Amino acid sequence: MVVVDEQLVANTPAHWAAIGGIVLGVVVVIGTLSVCTYKLVKKRSSPGSPGRPSSLSDVFRRKVKDSAASKAEKGFLKRSPTTNLPRSKTPDVRSPATSPQNPLAPSRNVVRMKKDYDDKDDKNKLSPTEKDERYREKEEDDLKKTTLGAISFVVEYDKCKTAIVVNVQGAKDLALPENKSGDASGPVTCDPYIKLQLLPEKKHKVKTRVLRKTHNPTYDEIFSFYGIEEAQIPKTILHFVVLSFDRYSRDHIIGEVLYPLASVDLSEKEVEVCKEVVPRQLKLQSDGYRGEMLVSLCYQPAANRLTVVVLKARDLPKMDITGLSDPYVKIYLLYNGQRIAKKKTHVKKRTLNPVFNESFLFDVPTNEGLQNISLEFSMLDWDRMTKNDVIGKLELGGHIDGESESRHWNEVINCPRKQIAEWHKLKE
Repeated sequence: MVVVDEQLVANTPAHWAAIGGIVLGVVVVIGTLSVCTYKLVKKRSSPGSPGRPSSLSDVFRRKVKDSAASKAEKGFLKRSPTTNLPRSKTPDVRSPATSPQNPLAPSRNVVRMKKDYDDKDDKNKLSPTEKDERYREKEEDDLKKTTLGAISFVVEYDKCKTAIVVNVQGAKDLALPENKSGDASGPVTCDPYIKLQLLPEKKHKVKTRVLRKTHNPTYDEIFSFYGIEEAQIPKTILHFVVLSFDRYSRDHIIGEVLYPLASVDLSEKEVEVCKEVVPRQLKLQSDGYRGEMLVSLCYQPAANRLTVVVLKARDLPKMDITGLSDPYVKIYLLYNGQRIAKKKTHVKKRTLNPVFNESFLFDVPTNEGLQNISLEFSMLDWDRMTKNDVIGKLELGGHIDGESESRHWNEVINCPRKQIAEWHKLKE
């Protein structure tokens, strides 16, 4: 039996060759895998690779470029018409094209400026005759703007009901109120409505509805005034007042229309009328006389009170178209020129010689007397439709000029606890 020494077998050259081949193969495999892995990672990390992008900013930048390119192809983006032009030169306006195929086409502003220059040149080339015609047309347009418009209505008399029937059809070409035309503080709109009353009685008062933002309103509203006998028709006057509604202040008066029924025959048929609106008439007389007022005063020093009695007035001016007035009196107590109290009487309807007989008590500041006290009277004409007009004024006090006023006031101071009455003329 042959025994083989294991140590001798392990030290043979064939054994070492096998071990070297195995190690070399392992090294080659590892190197190959490393190279492939490096190439793959580098390929995936590049921005243009189809794999995962490197960052979110690259994605956003790529999308913006793609959208801009697509819009440019569709013609949505244009090049500025003045980017490549010198400052001293004007863009060529001969080509009206503004399509994307012509990016250097002029803008709308440039074309508009060119048109304005052409209009000025045309005006300068006008002959004197043509200039006169244009000036005349402008004056006519201005005159039309100053007219207040017109209203149309139908009037008839119903004998069975003893009533005057008025159909307010509408108005046309109404002007803006004075404080709205060209005034920046108020809206340039017209919200018209019409008030109607019968003169001289002034008992029947009606009005139409308000129509918003129109100069040509159409109402077609019928109003019946009952209790008018046929014999009263010649003395009756239809009084229309055209107003513009204002939500935040007093309604503005556009004008008025007066239509007397004395010259109209309403016995058989209705009458259709269209009359121009005229400005509101000034009611005060031009002679400056405002009438007189009888006032009684009594000073009570112990109670620090001043009693004022408005007795009556006479010869007041005619404030209404009917030849009458609706007067009432406002009384102000002034201390060192400042109003500290106010009273007023009742309205006396349709009279030029009203009788009030109303008494008022005013508290005077303690230990002041009447040296720094004065009274201010205002006689006004009441009007339902428009603003109340001032008929005249009267001032009584220690520092008031006027013979009768100063004499009356001194008598009141010198004679306390005694009623002293005197007539005084009203002033403007």
